Amino acid sequence: MSSVKLGLAVAWPAFWTGVPIKIVLGLLSLAMGVHPWEMPGLAVLLLCSIPVDIWALGLSARTVFLDRLRLEPPESVGVTLWWQAALLSAIYLPIAYGIQSQMVGGAKAVVGRIFEIEVLKNFPVPERISIELVLWGSVATVVLLGLALGWLFLFGQIVRKQAAAARPTTEPYQARVRRWDLLRVPADQPLVLTAFTATGVVLVFLFWAVMPVTTPHPHELYQKEPAKVEFFKPAEALQRTEKLIAQAESAVKALEAKAKQGAKRKALPSKGADGGGQAIKTEKPSAKVGAQGAGERTR
Repeated sequence: MSSVKLGLAVAWPAFWTGVPIKIVLGLLSLAMGVHPWEMPGLAVLLLCSIPVDIWALGLSARTVFLDRLRLEPPESVGVTLWWQAALLSAIYLPIAYGIQSQMVGGAKAVVGRIFEIEVLKNFPVPERISIELVLWGSVATVVLLGLALGWLFLFGQIVRKQAAAARPTTEPYQARVRRWDLLRVPADQPLVLTAFTATGVVLVFLFWAVMPVTTPHPHELYQKEPAKVEFFKPAEALQRTEKLIAQAESAVKALEAKAKQGAKRKALPSKGADGGGQAIKTEKPSAKVGAQGAGERTR
């Protein structure tokens, strides 16, 4: 078995064996108001995860040694694999993070220069964003997979050293299968079930005891100002309504007064024209009388 396969065979089952317990610890820390992705919650979670990781690595390594390698697993294989893997991660992961960051930055810069070409400058923005994401994302994915394989190779070398120091098992196949099953399913199942149930009950009571409120609440950074609630007061509402009605009545009266004034102004010129016509009519008989008097004098 290659080092990568050996490292994956031990690390992958150990990871998924310890994840459920770590999720419970994370939820318990959230109920206590301590966020597991921030300090000091992250440090507390890592410290509480140490025994879980040791147990998970020991269980996974013993299973691989018995089932695939046909070797007698060492007694302290879990502790040995844990501290060596922790030392490897403390050295390898910061270097891998730096390499990944540099490769992503370089890939983005290269893609940006590619799109500075005259032929590609007129690309629409959505298509350009998609193409850029695919180009530098593919490079980042390949580099990440290479770094992960590198960690698995180094961890596989650690497991291989433990396998080299182990002695071959002398038990027949059926005895080895029984031991392998007993690693996962203990012989005294009622005792394990009782302990598991009691642990769950204790965790549930501890969860509700440390939880500040019984309903979900947002983080302090996401809290919003409480909405202002205005109580309905009938007396004030009636007063406001009466004021609005009075204002509306005064506005209507003002409009009616303006309309009457406009009608009066329009009626004044027609009255002046009628008075002039009457004056002309009254002047005409006087002119006729004057003409008749002048005729009688001539006679």
